[in-house]
Amino acid sequence: MGWRVPLSDVSLSAEELRAATAVLASGWLSMGPVTEAFERAFADYLGVTYAFAVSSGTAALHLAHLAAGVGQGDEVVAPSLTFVATANAAVYCGATPVFADVAGTDDFNLSADTIAPALSRATRAITVVHYGGYPCDMAPILEIAEERGIPVIEDAAHAVGASYAGRRCGTIGDIGCFSFFANKNLPTGEGGMVVTDNEAYAGRIRAMRSHGMTTLTWDRHRGHARAYDVVDLGYNYRIGEVASALGLAGLADLDRANARREEIVERYRRRLREMPGLSSPFEGAPGRSACHLFPVLLPPELPREGVAAAMQEAGVQTSVHYRPVHLFSYYRQRFGGRAGLLPVTEAVGEREITLPLYPGMDDATVEYVMDALAAAVGR
Repeated sequence: MGWRVPLSDVSLSAEELRAATAVLASGWLSMGPVTEAFERAFADYLGVTYAFAVSSGTAALHLAHLAAGVGQGDEVVAPSLTFVATANAAVYCGATPVFADVAGTDDFNLSADTIAPALSRATRAITVVHYGGYPCDMAPILEIAEERGIPVIEDAAHAVGASYAGRRCGTIGDIGCFSFFANKNLPTGEGGMVVTDNEAYAGRIRAMRSHGMTTLTWDRHRGHARAYDVVDLGYNYRIGEVASALGLAGLADLDRANARREEIVERYRRRLREMPGLSSPFEGAPGRSACHLFPVLLPPELPREGVAAAMQEAGVQTSVHYRPVHLFSYYRQRFGGRAGLLPVTEAVGEREITLPLYPGMDDATVEYVMDALAAAVGR
């Protein structure tokens, strides 16, 4: 349907359109010089040593788990309140995801207290998600990981531009993963980035991104190499130049766009405080959010489907972030997921509804969304 207010919306700038057109005019579409420039700019923006552009956030997560040595028989502690790709990345490696509960109904992230009971001798990595762009409380998580010698992988798909204790999300743990999917804060259609300061991890990621090859097509085109060796089992996780051009151009506007998202969230929060029984998590959360999502927690007695239907009638698109991964059929059947395993995650999964959030929303549109929500919940 034609939404009056969609959940997200992409409006490409003149610079982004020019950058994409320049790639098309160049005749070089596969990974090449624009990608190299995007990687350098992204690494500089984050303050990290190595950044590798890839075909998706899922590819970034898979490479991160492989680089960290996750393999058959290992366990990876991760949240269930996330997009399924977070858990799939561990499964791709032959590992078992061990789901930890979220911190609370006011904090949809993992915490050190929820991670600790999920650890075992088989734990090979901890994967945290900065839900909705809101940073996890990383210091105590890193302390647990360091004590046990376990690498921390950050799923920062929502968190490009977010920060915690003066450091950009994605650079706080051992490896960080970003998504540039069409609805993300830095959209390129498809694409992602995996970043690290660890030279050994970087070497594995670099090789595995492109079939384990020692040189790339762009290297051979420039005459830097005539042949290549294959030194690892790799994948075709390369990004294209058009996506890199959009990312490079969009990066220059990212902080402004995130600041506008933050303004919208504050306006949402002011209105939400006028609706008894409704709340949104992460008020007073540590660090600065990228404000990718605006989740609302409905009271238990208010059926979400009815609220979503009323919002749809008003032309406002909503969504759910997320249906818990451990309750999906595949994860139930393969890993024994069951209701009651993660009580807080499951409560959030039943009661959360996500409102539209994108930088192009004007104040009148924000107020319209909240008026529609107030009518839908009878507040």
